[in-house]
Amino acid sequence: MQSFTSGERRIEVDWFAASGGSAEGDVSGASRPALLLLHGADGLMFAEGYRLAARTIAASGYHVAFVHYLDRTGDRRVAYTRLRQDFPLWAETVRVAVAWLADQPGTDAQRLGIVGISLGAALALTTAASEPRVQAVVDYFGPLPEELARERPRLPPTLILHGSADAIVPVSHARALERLLQEQGTAHEIRIYEGQGHGLTGPAQLDAAARVARFLGQHLQGA
Repeated sequence: MQSFTSGERRIEVDWFAASGGSAEGDVSGASRPALLLLHGADGLMFAEGYRLAARTIAASGYHVAFVHYLDRTGDRRVAYTRLRQDFPLWAETVRVAVAWLADQPGTDAQRLGIVGISLGAALALTTAASEPRVQAVVDYFGPLPEELARERPRLPPTLILHGSADAIVPVSHARALERLLQEQGTAHEIRIYEGQGHGLTGPAQLDAAARVARFLGQHLQGA
């Protein structure tokens, strides 16, 4: 377990070193691309599932930092009554996390990305809009933040994965983000999974994982 400080709060991070490397860097001496993994509103309630995802990504050659950003507000899962007031605090924490990640030994600060799930995807997009070090975003069924929809900032290459039957974050958010990226001429991919809800299961989950691997390989490994 590692940590950094944001807003005078200690933010814990589960660190997963890239396959063939360590927290002190790759054994070959080469720097590796690195990712932040941002959980959804469930926080750490299903932490082992997120950790499994982090290990899978790390096995493909990325350092992965699973950031407990809710530490900023002292929560284990999101308190929806405070969502609007807490979102800027979490976003600030994720920006600090990007700077922290860039400074880690063995990390290539020119090849950073964020994989966000639901609320974590909204935070990923918000951060990428103002943090040029973020070179790629993976959006798992995330809402498009109102500020981004209004201000239309430039975003990095983005992979959008969403279920057509999502009752929590309607698929219209994915389509709106797609239009924004099209307007900008930004490299992007989108896959809408028919009949899937807020969370992907079965073949859709496997297909999404394969798309994530290809997308990150294209935009981070090939840099």
